[in-house]
Amino acid sequence: MPQGLMEQGWLTKARKCMSPHFNARPNGEVSLLVIHNISLPAGCFGLPHIDELFQGCLNIDADDSFTELASLQVSAHFLICRDGEVVQYVGCDDRAWHAGISEFNGREGCNDFAIGIELEGTDNSGYTDEQYDQLILLTLELMAQYPMINVNNIVGHCDIAPGRKTDPGSGFDWSRYKQAIPVV
Repeated sequence: MPQGLMEQGWLTKARKCMSPHFNARPNGEVSLLVIHNISLPAGCFGLPHIDELFQGCLNIDADDSFTELASLQVSAHFLICRDGEVVQYVGCDDRAWHAGISEFNGREGCNDFAIGIELEGTDNSGYTDEQYDQLILLTLELMAQYPMINVNNIVGHCDIAPGRKTDPGSGFDWSRYKQAIPVV
């Protein structure tokens, strides 16, 4: 299991792209990992718009679909791009704004205790081998750094916001991913 790849909540090998959309965790707990997907515009990959959205500087005139994103304050801890690049926006010890209205095991407000990982993709697009490889490595590192995260505390956005969210979608191979995660 990887260890020592994080310093004060920041993955040393990730590209840093700091977001202003975060705040302190109310009690410092990190016990949940939430898998999301994102593409901007929908179904388009490799563009700078995800970074811009999370940094609060998205040009809403760049695409007609961006109008609904005006003034949105959102972030995630990590993005894993189609080519496997890992980008970090918020330190893991801080609360990123990725889950929205959410509940896990009777607890509301999952942002308070969750780390959010975005995969560049759509519900149905499938994900690349590079993304799975990096997601597995990142998950193992997060489990080493935050022992309350275990295989039972790894969910999709759809699981904590059912009826409101569908990601990471049917294109995500949960079996492939979870078989690589040790049961502790």
